[in-house]
Amino acid sequence: MPSHRRVLHLLFLAAAAAVVAVAGEEVEDAFCGGDSTPDMATLRPDRLTVVLSGYSEQRLPLLRAIAVAYAAHPLVLAVVVMWSNPTTPSTVLLSTFPPSPTITLHVTATSSINSRFLPLPSIPTAAVAVADDDVLPSAAALSLAFATWQHRSSSSGPLVGFFPRSHHLDLTRRRWAYTAATQPEGRYSMVLTKLLVVGVDLLYRYTCSPELAAARDVVDRERNCEDILMNFVAADVSGEGPVLVEADGGVRDWGDPRNDGDGGDAGGEAVKGVGLSSTGGMAHWEKRGNCITEFHRLLGRMPLRYSYGKVVAAAAGGEPGMCSKGGRLVRCDQE
Repeated sequence: MPSHRRVLHLLFLAAAAAVVAVAGEEVEDAFCGGDSTPDMATLRPDRLTVVLSGYSEQRLPLLRAIAVAYAAHPLVLAVVVMWSNPTTPSTVLLSTFPPSPTITLHVTATSSINSRFLPLPSIPTAAVAVADDDVLPSAAALSLAFATWQHRSSSSGPLVGFFPRSHHLDLTRRRWAYTAATQPEGRYSMVLTKLLVVGVDLLYRYTCSPELAAARDVVDRERNCEDILMNFVAADVSGEGPVLVEADGGVRDWGDPRNDGDGGDAGGEAVKGVGLSSTGGMAHWEKRGNCITEFHRLLGRMPLRYSYGKVVAAAAGGEPGMCSKGGRLVRCDQE
């Protein structure tokens, strides 16, 4: 009879082989065929699935810690780690994310950042929290975001998020510009996929709509702007702008460049430097303005809508990212 250790080793190898098989077989038709359309009546409306996007092996320890924290939240039914680096050895991934009833691993066939919105048939809930691998909300913040999404005004509803951005028409250059939320009136038209709550039907629309094929190609070409395109999709369906939320505890953001890089927790500077916007400077904002202009041209309409104000559960102000400064965890905009 094989030893207990031998049995565990065989199970580990079988799981690793399964991960490789998923990646090799993944094609768009697997998610967009007639039988793949989500049946909203069968999805849990009272719980939440968290989809964490991962690519950098450097961030794997932090990603695992964040996945475990999400899984412990009483409203979270499932956590999916959407790994978009097909070159990572499956043994590395399975050692980081061993088989679990709550945390599952999906390795994508390509490194496309469109993959973070794949409408996986295994998602068991109507609402999905899509998040980066370096942000973690407080329990209260995640609960508020989900409750806000549940009380949306339309079946698909607007996006609910924590990090607002806006757009405006640059008349001099005859193009759209990407900006921070306008102050002091607090006008915004987008929320970032650092962390947002979205209906699973919008994942299907984003991934499977033939009308969006050229826009998805722009995302692949630029390795950027998938969040902007999702805001286009949500606003086009709902006719509304997104909803900004803020709760006690905020969102811990390891990737925010306003961290002081002291490395006091979870990787410090090494984690911060991997993100798209951490080193791009103004070129990053320029590229995203170009994306808005291109999406408008390709769709032939501008669906983005402005929103004002936010849903709050405690008195606070400003963008709620939490950063490490001088060994203390403070709001990122605090000097």
